[in-house]
Amino acid sequence: MAIKSKAVRLDNQFAQMQLTVDSDNVSMPSEHERVAIFESRTTKVRSGRDGQTIAVPHSQTFQLKTDLRKPEKLGLMLVGWGGNNGSTLTASLLAHQNNVSWATRRGPQAPNFYGSLIMASSVLVGQEELTNKDVYLPMFALAPFVHPNDLVIGGWDINSANMTEACRRAQVLEPDLLRQLNDQLQSLSPLPSYYHPDFIASNQADRANNCLTGTKQEILDRIRQDIREFKQANGLSKCVVMWTANTERFTRLVENVHFKSADLLKAIEQDFDEISPSTLFAVASILENCIFINGSPQNTLVPAVMELAEEKAVPIAGDDFKSGQTKMKSVLTDFLVSSGIKPVSIVSYNHLGNNDGRNLAEAAQFRSKEISKSNVVDDILQACPMYNGQMSSGKGDKEGPDHRIVIEYIPAVGDSKRALDEYESEIFMGGRSTISIHNVCEDSLLAAPLMLDLVLLGELLSRVTVKSSETGEFQPLHPVLSLLSFMLKAPVVPKGVPVVNAFMRQRRAIETLLRAINGLTPIDDLMLEQRC
Repeated sequence: MAIKSKAVRLDNQFAQMQLTVDSDNVSMPSEHERVAIFESRTTKVRSGRDGQTIAVPHSQTFQLKTDLRKPEKLGLMLVGWGGNNGSTLTASLLAHQNNVSWATRRGPQAPNFYGSLIMASSVLVGQEELTNKDVYLPMFALAPFVHPNDLVIGGWDINSANMTEACRRAQVLEPDLLRQLNDQLQSLSPLPSYYHPDFIASNQADRANNCLTGTKQEILDRIRQDIREFKQANGLSKCVVMWTANTERFTRLVENVHFKSADLLKAIEQDFDEISPSTLFAVASILENCIFINGSPQNTLVPAVMELAEEKAVPIAGDDFKSGQTKMKSVLTDFLVSSGIKPVSIVSYNHLGNNDGRNLAEAAQFRSKEISKSNVVDDILQACPMYNGQMSSGKGDKEGPDHRIVIEYIPAVGDSKRALDEYESEIFMGGRSTISIHNVCEDSLLAAPLMLDLVLLGELLSRVTVKSSETGEFQPLHPVLSLLSFMLKAPVVPKGVPVVNAFMRQRRAIETLLRAINGLTPIDDLMLEQRC
């Protein structure tokens, strides 16, 4: 049975619900461009005498130009296409494009975009003129996003399994759905990928039957050729490359190799060994003018890669998809600190049985994941005066709470990850509060819509340029797309930009950008005009 009405209705919503702004702050210099004026209001802070904090209001006016011409088809090339995340996203996109439904033990199921910030969440636009009732629109209505049905997917994998085999191996999606998509999935097979056994766990060797050979320069050239051929074969003007393959160990940074783009390119020519596969894919993507997103925790985006992205003006983002346990941590720690409660320990345990868990069973790869999962609370805790001596409990306070992370590989649970978290906090007058959370999540079904958000928002940001009174001309956003940090555990940010992991601050930044390109001010939750 095929349920078409819901999918068609969603497509109609996407086309018809685009927000129209009636404002002198918005102009259309051409039918393909929209320019909006946005006033950024901030507060600059300096220290005065006797430790005084002096706050100075500051404002700056920007013009944001949005290219309204979204690509008719957008390419998405996944590194690790045959893994649980890649195969799940591929099958889900086909389910939407074919308007299929499938049988489950709970009854018929139609495809949806639940879990996608862009496709399934709403944004407060303002208040209705007569009643002051809040008016919400889907996030996709605020900007000319590419529709997920217009994605063309492909990629690489060190294992040769086609998408039917990959989906069955992953054991994520229902058999009836895979049966209906079988012919299309079976026709999709990954390109050979770069296998460097020193960077991923040794237990992955038995999967590596579809590997590129040659020097690093030869492999780089082959990856670039793969991208060009994929774009040409599918008539694509634009492509995003995303690393969703195994977690690598951290690259050991070497002077005269990893810090300058010219040094890195030269090291690739010389076949220098300490260059990870993910870094090689990042370089290939940038040289082919493709947005690159790193969905794993390792330090793929070494300083030389970031410099190359700046030189070529190609957007990049990383690191590590933030979907389940870590996203909860960014919410709950923010809640505790914002409530004046002092976390003294955060202990996170999880076990999973998919290939990601198998790879993380080895120490070097686990360490990469441990770093990205632990750093997620750092910026939240910096805002807490209970750690910096201003409000001491007299117990020799440390910089922050004890923070421990444990990951175990338990094959029996498959993709259904079990997460256990305990937050021990000090409360009023030396009391204690303990919050324990047991979270069971289907890992890839959380990651797939998040991957979609990274692609759609990243592509939109590549069409936004900004002009301030200081620059005098429109310039692209910084190529390191820090606005994507809502979807990433350990966000890489441009030099001088603070790392932000707090859930609501990250989401508010995205909403404010979408309002800004429409010439709208940020939402004022005070609503003083209604309180006096």
